[in-house]
Amino acid sequence: MSDTSATRTAWLVLGMHRSGTSAVTRLLALAGCDLPADVMPGDEHNAKGYFEPWKIAIFNDERLRAAGSAWDDAFAYPFRPLPPPEEKAWLKRAAALFDDDFGHAANPLMKDPRATVLLPFWRAVLAQKTCAARCVIPVRHPLAVAGSLKRRDGFTDEKSVLVWTCYMLAAEAYTRDLPRAFVGYDALLADWRAEVKRIEAALGGPLPNLTDAGAQEIDGFLTKDLRHNAGEAGLEALGWAGAIAADVHGWFAETAAGGRPDRKRLDHAAAKLARRAEDIGALVSPQARDLATARSELKDARDQLIGAKAFQADLRAEMKKERKALEAGWRADLRRLEAAQGALARINAELDAALRD
Repeated sequence: MSDTSATRTAWLVLGMHRSGTSAVTRLLALAGCDLPADVMPGDEHNAKGYFEPWKIAIFNDERLRAAGSAWDDAFAYPFRPLPPPEEKAWLKRAAALFDDDFGHAANPLMKDPRATVLLPFWRAVLAQKTCAARCVIPVRHPLAVAGSLKRRDGFTDEKSVLVWTCYMLAAEAYTRDLPRAFVGYDALLADWRAEVKRIEAALGGPLPNLTDAGAQEIDGFLTKDLRHNAGEAGLEALGWAGAIAADVHGWFAETAAGGRPDRKRLDHAAAKLARRAEDIGALVSPQARDLATARSELKDARDQLIGAKAFQADLRAEMKKERKALEAGWRADLRRLEAAQGALARINAELDAALRD
């Protein structure tokens, strides 16, 4: 159950990568929730920004790898706890990062899709902080997500819809005892005000501080150009992965539209995924972990190379500056020497003239 004695409320945006979590986070931030101190900047894949705590995102990648998983592991659900002494050390690190990013903010707004499959872990962190939680879960068609991941990461559709399934099952299962709202991504772009009313009704209270000025900013942010990949029928062409994803998407789409579908549909889908994990999880998860480790090491090496090149450029610029200063000094000394030689020549001439007289 949620902690009714808590004096702070964390707003958690949960769900799959590329499924609208950034848009929902920006909306909540403009409605009065508190973004982290260090926010991941936008890039060519998301020019308007990710709005997530980049240090916590890096930490979550590390925590997933510690349990033999990764952010793109199709079998990262269910959550994998570490032995208690190890987990205690990870929790301590997470708590410190949370404090660094949010301080004493009354409504910390945390969005990192990885936290979805790590939610039991992060709920333990929030419990330590006596911080309640409200959850907002965007729902986007898995094939729309797959299109985005294919363009960004080169994933096959089968892999993408499986990872989507894993994240969505985790988002639902780990929040059953928390205030939560399911938001259709397309509906959000079409009429965000109506979706905000639904969010507030589901969570049992208003957003922290949605002002007229904030609403105008949301109008300028939630534009149709955020809808890069349309979800289309075709999951049945993806075999068993598509069949499981279709079952899960059907439940979420109906729920986001205001329906109350039977949760057993998700339980059945989770059982199917678990059976597949028994068959191939021991092959897939370690590969995902090792690939994630290689990506991390490659990024570190790239960052070090960029840093070395920047240092080299700065050093060259400083050497050029120093050389110019030395040349300027040398030229000034040369001019002074020439002037002294000229003065000496004049004195010698005057002396010679005096001696002749």
